[in-house]
Formats: sequence, structure tokens, C-alpha cells
Amino acid sequence: MRKSDKIELMAPAGSWEALQAAIDNGADAIYFGVEQLNMRAVSSINFTLEDLPKIVQRCEANGVRTYLTLNTIIYDHDLGIAKKLIQAAKDAGVSAVIVADQAIMFMAREAGLEIHISTQINVTNVETLKFYAAFADTMVLSRELSLRQVKHITRQIEKQQIKGPSGRLVEIEIFGHGALCMAISGKCHMSLHTYNSSANRGACKQNCRKPYLVIDKESGIELEVDNEYIMSPKDLMVIDFLDEVKDAGVKVLKIEGRGRAPEYVATTVKMYREAIDSVYEGTFTSNKIEYWVTQLATVYNRGFWSGYYLGQKLGEWTTPGSHATQKKTYIGKGTHYYPKAQVAVFDILAFDVKIGDKILITGPTTGVIEMILDAMYVDEQPATEAKKGDVISIKMEKKIRPADKLYKLIPEETSCSVEL
Repeated sequence: MRKSDKIELMAPAGSWEALQAAIDNGADAIYFGVEQLNMRAVSSINFTLEDLPKIVQRCEANGVRTYLTLNTIIYDHDLGIAKKLIQAAKDAGVSAVIVADQAIMFMAREAGLEIHISTQINVTNVETLKFYAAFADTMVLSRELSLRQVKHITRQIEKQQIKGPSGRLVEIEIFGHGALCMAISGKCHMSLHTYNSSANRGACKQNCRKPYLVIDKESGIELEVDNEYIMSPKDLMVIDFLDEVKDAGVKVLKIEGRGRAPEYVATTVKMYREAIDSVYEGTFTSNKIEYWVTQLATVYNRGFWSGYYLGQKLGEWTTPGSHATQKKTYIGKGTHYYPKAQVAVFDILAFDVKIGDKILITGPTTGVIEMILDAMYVDEQPATEAKKGDVISIKMEKKIRPADKLYKLIPEETSCSVEL
């Protein structure tokens, strides 16, 4: 059961670093994959069966719910591993499983696990929702719906008192931030046809993200279509109309990004945490929105747009690469932390770092630390700059671990396009 009446903020965990970043920055829940049978089986690191108890333990200690993704299409030869995963999830105390195949629904129901319906099932109307309510307490609606359509469904849940297996009213989840796919709710066969690598099995090669030429077969003339990637949409962002999302009756907001870096998770979770709290506190203002959008633009993105929620036609296409307003450069690794003095020690292995630089530290247990370097020591002496080969000491309250990675964050020339 959710811990608050607020919209639940659900964060991606594609690595231990990202998982900790989600916890530290205010996520209410995390979703993750274990080995096979999830839609990021290739693009994220994924966890192992042995990791399950540790994931649940770390999250439960911080009041964070855990959702295991089992949302690929399933073949007969997958059924054995699926049963094994579901039993392991049950034994570990996973909060719920996200499913897109009826076989997994039956298995999870038999195991007594809470079920969430994936967007892959394409729930677009109340009658379909009522059918799946026999199995699931939470449903991710089709990504192609507008907020008006979402609101109609949530009002019908209230009016008709549509309840899930738990006896509670069915709750609605939507995608709130991150990558969008040109396919209907991600059900794409392009990668399968071109690389024999199925997106619906978690092995998308993302060939839709590449540039293509249109060739007239009769004349041989080649056309590049306005220099746009016409199959690669910009990233979704709803932070600027989050009050309308709340009014639509949405109960769970999902941040996409299990294949993205931990600092992406840290920043997006932190901004959406602030925004959700602000909506409920009545302090949701244009100045705050401008700040949140600026911060979201610092991490990986393909530009932003509002998807289908506000009724716009499709056509917000991205341009090559990330539009992030800052990039990270690896400069060293952690070697020691002195808890009494609250001092972290790093070896500088590449490039230089100086007072005033913005630095980033990531690690499986540490998560993500971002700070301005306002003081440091080199070889135990106060210094304003350190170079490759130096050992530096930095005062910081949060503990770092040996082998934590140290980066310098550098402003990027590329600007991000945002529609508000």
C-alpha cells in the first residue's frame, strides 16, 4: 500500500548507483529488472536473483516500494525462468510485479503478489480496465491517451467503484518523464526486422534514433527530411503541468530511464519530488517551474515536449545526441573516507580540478553526490588546483567508498528546447 495520498513518485533503478540516488532524492518507489524478461534487458545493467533481498532490504529501510518488471512478451521456453523470478520476488518481499503477459498475471496471482499492468497491454478505456481489475491494483494506461481521456477513466473508477484484488479502487499510473518511442506504447518491431533483436523482448537496438535519407526510386534523388530524426521523439516532460496531472486523478507518476546515468535519476527524482510536494502545498508557481525545467535540462535529454497529454499532434522530433546543458568528465576515484573528520580522499587520474568546479561522485552504495568544490587539500596542504597524479582531500558529510567515481561537471554549449 502506498505511504501517502500524494502522487507516488516512481523512479528507475538500472544500477545500484541509480537505486541509491532514487532513495536519497525522495522517490516513493523504484522499478527494476532482474536478468531477463524485462523491457530493459539489454540497455541497463539489470540485477541478479541474488540481488533481490538486498534491493528490498535497502528500499524497505527507507520506506520505498519495490516493483519488479516482468513486462516482455513470453514464449514457452521462458515460463520456467518466469516462475523462478516470481517465486524469488515473493520470497524477497517485492512490493509488486509489472506485467504485460497473461501467463505472468496468473503466476503472480497464484503467488499472492500485487500486480501492476504494463503500458504494453494498451489499456485505453474503462471496460478494458474493468477486465484487468480482476488481476491488478494499478494500471499504466496507454501512453497515447490525453489527460482528458485519463481523467474520464479515473472518474469512472470512482463512479463505478472499480476495485482491484486488494479491495481498493484501481489506481492509475502514467509515464511522466523520459524517453518516448514512436511505436504504440512501445510495441515496436523495427529492431526485430532489421537486427533480429526484439524490442518487445527488451533488446531494442534503437535504430529509429538514427538519421535516414528518403530516396526516390525513379529518379534516384536523395532527400534528408529537414535534418530531423523523424522517428525519434523528444523526451516527455510533465513537470510544467503537474497540477493538471493531479487533477486528472493520476496516482503514480513514472520517470523513465533505467538505461540512463545515476545523476539523471538523482536530478529528475529531486525535481519531481519538489514539484509534487509543491502542487499539494499550493506553492506551484511559474518561477519554480522555470527552475525545475532548467535543472532537468542539465542531465541527459533529447529535448522536451508534453507528449499526447495536452492534445498536440505528434511531431516533436529530436535532433542528434543529448541536449543536456552540462556534461561530466571522469577525473578520478575515491580511496578513503575519515568519518570523524568527515574527509574524503580521491586520486586524480585524469585532467585537472580547481576550486569553484562543480563535481559529481557516484558509487553503488554512495549513490550520487553533486557539489561545488569550495575547498580542498593536495598532499595535505590547502590548494586551489589539483592535476593528474595528485591526491586530494575534500570535506564532506556524506561518506564515500573506495572506487567511487569522481567527475567534473562542465557546461555544454548545446541548449535544450523546451515547450512551456
